[in-house]
Amino acid sequence: MEWIVSAREAGTRLDKFLAAADRVGSRAKAFAAIERRKVFVDDREASPTDAAALLREGQRIRIWQDRPGSAKAARAAKTLGDLEVVFEDDSLIVVNKPAGLLSVPLERKSDAPSVYDQIENYWRPSGKRRPFIVHRIDQDTSGLVVFARTADAQNLLKAQFRRREPSRFYLAVVYGRPVPASGTWRDHLVWDEKALIQKATHPKDPRATEAISEYRVRETYREASLIEVRLVTGRRNQIRLQARLRGHPLVGEKRYTFGPEMDRAIQFERHALHAWRLAFRHPADDRPLMFEAPLPKDLAALLARLRR
Repeated sequence: MEWIVSAREAGTRLDKFLAAADRVGSRAKAFAAIERRKVFVDDREASPTDAAALLREGQRIRIWQDRPGSAKAARAAKTLGDLEVVFEDDSLIVVNKPAGLLSVPLERKSDAPSVYDQIENYWRPSGKRRPFIVHRIDQDTSGLVVFARTADAQNLLKAQFRRREPSRFYLAVVYGRPVPASGTWRDHLVWDEKALIQKATHPKDPRATEAISEYRVRETYREASLIEVRLVTGRRNQIRLQARLRGHPLVGEKRYTFGPEMDRAIQFERHALHAWRLAFRHPADDRPLMFEAPLPKDLAALLARLRR
């Protein structure tokens, strides 16, 4: 189904536009379609935060009713303590990780719990094998992580990540207002094994790895902005450092900052970063899969506070 926004309809919220009787018929159905990633505005996929976006004359609104993967992604999830299982089958498991939980065990933090440990404990009673690591996110970053259930699935998924095929979108709250409002960050980084931090370096540095992120500003506030970032590459702490290099460190950031005075401006207990959308091809049958994790309570509360 597809519609063009008329002059009379310009300025209407997206969810209200869709809720018209000759479209989906109600706000609830409109939001459900947006939440299940079936709505596109000028070929850009709409997210739940776009429901209140005001439309412009001439914009093309489309609903992809039978989008592959959308029904499964919307299924009710089960939980393992604070860990939410978003999707699980014979090849893989996708979880929504809370902030503060490691993705995988670390030798230097041997007593700290991890997603890996929780999945292993969850599978143990049924005699299933340990999870296979595909990728990871930082301990204080919340959001989506995928683990494989077999070595073959792990190899196929990791090959997708090496080819930069998966779509990995993050939401971040940063100080200031990035200019321009959308663009690409390109840097060359090197991991400091002694300090355990990422550093910018010269492109000719033999240790350098390229870091690329695409960003757009979604909301602006008096002292900060909500940005959406798509990882093209996946370096450790990539978004955190790249934002800092542009003068826009994450709210709550303790490592990549201008100094201790920065964190006094907006109080937040962790760096404000959430891995909210993850898309890739299923390793067994190549079908497209896409998952989203809603903002956790602490980030939602931070945005509510900033909007006031």
